[in-house]
Amino acid sequence: MKGRLAPLSYWAVVWFIRFCLRLYVRGPEVEGLENVPRDRGAILVSNHLNNADPCVIPAILRRRVITMAKKEMFKWPVVSLIFKFIGAFPVDRQGADLGALRQAQKVVNDGLLLLMFPEGTRSRDRQLHRGFAGTSLVAYRTGAPIIPIAITGTETIPWPWVFFRPFIGPRVTVRIGKPFYPPHAERITSQAAQAATEDLMLHIAELLPESNRGEYRAAVAARAAEDAGRRAAERV
Repeated sequence: MKGRLAPLSYWAVVWFIRFCLRLYVRGPEVEGLENVPRDRGAILVSNHLNNADPCVIPAILRRRVITMAKKEMFKWPVVSLIFKFIGAFPVDRQGADLGALRQAQKVVNDGLLLLMFPEGTRSRDRQLHRGFAGTSLVAYRTGAPIIPIAITGTETIPWPWVFFRPFIGPRVTVRIGKPFYPPHAERITSQAAQAATEDLMLHIAELLPESNRGEYRAAVAARAAEDAGRRAAERV
């Protein structure tokens, strides 16, 4: 019975979120929806601009998404209830939360989509910042593909006043990149996990407008130049 009730409660909440999005934001405009696998476990990784992001991203997808969110959000009355119905689980950002990592691995191994925000908190200046290695560890241990996501526009959603201003909210855009895997590593060391984290953050940065790439702006430009040089060499 629980197995049937959970998806029903999940989709009820998702449809409620979709209804709210139609009322209070313009969009979301979604690019790259075809990059999300239809029937296997995968790890969605996104930049983080607003507490609405863990609700917006599941609402645009056609598959069930399980979100790892900071434990503080589970203390907020309405949000905690929504998270309960959609199956989200908390993570303690103050240290290595091994329980949360094990739960994340189980979600992926069960064939579901896992949503993580590698930065660990909202970006107050709209820029992309360094990520934590937890996402890469989950990817290495499960062998699941990573799907980068860039979300923009939610940073200007004014809580809670947005609910009093329907139809004039900000324009929200979600760009979904192609699946990729972390670099091969003989052993999963902290150095390997950190290198993989830098790589996945770069994938997110490539989907963001240049003005939002933050610490990865130069790295994106360098990779673009390298790719252009490689393509030019292949044409010779």
